[in-house]
Amino acid sequence: MNRQAQAAVLFLIGAAVLKAGSSDLYLRYVKAGLRPLLLAAGVVLIVTAVATVWYELRLWRARRESPPEEGRDDEGHGHAHREPRIAWLLVLPLLALILVAPPALGSYSAMRTGTALQPPFGYADLPSGDPLPLSLVDYAGRAAYDHGHTLGDRRIKVTGFIALGDDGTPYLVRMALNCCAADAQPVKIGLTGQIPPVLQPDSWLEVTGTYTSKRTKDPVNNGVIPFIDVADAKPVGAPRDPYDESWNS
Repeated sequence: MNRQAQAAVLFLIGAAVLKAGSSDLYLRYVKAGLRPLLLAAGVVLIVTAVATVWYELRLWRARRESPPEEGRDDEGHGHAHREPRIAWLLVLPLLALILVAPPALGSYSAMRTGTALQPPFGYADLPSGDPLPLSLVDYAGRAAYDHGHTLGDRRIKVTGFIALGDDGTPYLVRMALNCCAADAQPVKIGLTGQIPPVLQPDSWLEVTGTYTSKRTKDPVNNGVIPFIDVADAKPVGAPRDPYDESWNS
């Protein structure tokens, strides 16, 4: 792969990164807060590609004005070296980025990874509202480690995707991000009460319910999984950002 080809690949990767960063596609890879860095990286790649082409054009013009000695190629060697064709495999990640938009991690990953729920540093006062919308991570932390004291008997509304345990227990799940999808970990709450009779894994559900002291242990890592007593549940579409960033809030 010569420098012209390298510049072309850099330009295409930079353009693909800019395209992903200017739409919601980037949310499949990294958390929303990293968007400025992603856009900056795309710009740097494109500028690098343009600078490489400019440098090569200058070098080409200089060689035309000063032809190399007879029997020597442009690099000062007796013969030209061919780059290994395997270098073109560098294009494969680019094709994957352009042609394949990976789905967000779902129930398969969630049920094979232990819950990432950890004790919160504190509990902010809950705002007014009935039902009160909470992130799944916030509800799970209050239910598991505050034993529902800050929740009381208030009606809570949480959203997540469905995952089913080996014993058929339904869970509502959000994948929490530290940085990117590669380090996503599930936070799970069990469903009890008025559960819909048919639940499809990976379908998104908006649940309204109240705190219950019921809990279980995650079979993967023995982490605590709190439950919510469901009073109402309705299917909803997948959110714009399928990952829960309140994990690091």
